[in-house]
Amino acid sequence: MSNGPGIDQQWARVQGRLRDEVGEAAFKSWLKPLTLTEIDDGEVRIAVPTRFMRDWVLTHYAERIRALWSVENDGVHSVDIVVAAAAPPRSTTDGVPAQPLVPPLSGIASEIAAPETRSGSENGTDYGASLDARFTFENFVVGKPNELAHAAARRVADAAAVTFNPLFLYGGVGLGKTHLMHAIAWHIRRKHPERRVLYLSAEKFMYQFIRALRYKDTMSFKEMFRSVDVLMIDDVQFISGKDSTQEEFFHTFNALVDQNRQVIISADKSPSDLDGMEERLRSRLGWGLVADIHPTSYELRLGILQSKAEGQKVEIPLKVLEFLAHKISANVRELEGALNRIVAHAELVGRPVSLESTQELLHDLLRASDRRVTIDEIQKKVAEHYNIKTADMHSARRARSVARPRQVAMYLAKQLTARSLPEIGRKFGGRDHTTVMHAVKKIEELSAEDRSFAEDVELLRRMLEH
Repeated sequence: MSNGPGIDQQWARVQGRLRDEVGEAAFKSWLKPLTLTEIDDGEVRIAVPTRFMRDWVLTHYAERIRALWSVENDGVHSVDIVVAAAAPPRSTTDGVPAQPLVPPLSGIASEIAAPETRSGSENGTDYGASLDARFTFENFVVGKPNELAHAAARRVADAAAVTFNPLFLYGGVGLGKTHLMHAIAWHIRRKHPERRVLYLSAEKFMYQFIRALRYKDTMSFKEMFRSVDVLMIDDVQFISGKDSTQEEFFHTFNALVDQNRQVIISADKSPSDLDGMEERLRSRLGWGLVADIHPTSYELRLGILQSKAEGQKVEIPLKVLEFLAHKISANVRELEGALNRIVAHAELVGRPVSLESTQELLHDLLRASDRRVTIDEIQKKVAEHYNIKTADMHSARRARSVARPRQVAMYLAKQLTARSLPEIGRKFGGRDHTTVMHAVKKIEELSAEDRSFAEDVELLRRMLEH
């Protein structure tokens, strides 16, 4: 059966129906690159640019293509998918020659990839990782500790051309690196849907590389990773000490940068501090913009909690949020987990949230966060709470706005430490022990007279006590 105008029209109609069935995103990534080469003796031969794409199309679309061809032409009984990257292009439904496109390694989750692309084929070609729908720029609370990383992430996500290459985000556990990585991917998908994005962990990169070696399929691996527009690798410190994986990552990185493709990396340390990483790779990772995400401040933690609490059905008192922001300072994930536990408990038990119920419910988490209270810590927390300088705890200033917080700090030092009155006095600018005694008595009297003041002191005590 020879090719002719009628065959081209049939192929155009088949493509049109495929586009309607699978949606625009999946069609562009998987089906638009298909090139009709010939029809011979009832067999349609279609070329694809890569072996990976051939395997994917055979698994997910070949039978449907055959069925649609049969409707158009009852002489067609089979479809053969072959790899022929240099095959002469034929017109697609929109009149533009089909261009070889890599699959939507946006791999990224159901909302980015079409349903058919959510998992890899049976031969292990599921390269991407899922994105969390909660991790968007809209849900990221910005504060001084993360403002540079956030601004850099927004710039890269918004830019049509490569700006910083690579963008290297680093910081401790639970500070927002992965959130920003996911947010970049979601934003690019919405603003530049034509760009091909691959997001995955360094662990998965290594796993896929080892698998490619095992099955002697490194060409497909290289084609996939070096053909994307944006490559995002999370927790790159995982490949420290793994020489073969570092070698492949190094060449992948260079290939993408040479083609002016965007690379985005995250790690728990800066490039120069990544032990077990080759010097040439550490040097490459520091080429672009290195943005540190610092440990969260009290204000940022409180902002995160307030943002999360707004969408809850249960009302969370501000004092409870302040308490959590003070007590759980190391990890935002733990902070959000604590809030989720409080909300779930309130919904299930039906009791309002209070400081007392919060402390009882989170006793295990709070105990893990607790450490020996020092007078220095008390002074810092009290100064932060009343918005004065820590230096005012040692100064001779007698204005009430300074003197009252200083007395509260002395009272708490007496309650929460084993220090003697003279020792406490010395830590407050060399004051006499009688000054400390007066402060303790004054705070006790004010607490008895003023319920609001008493709650303030109690809140501070709960934040600091073991």
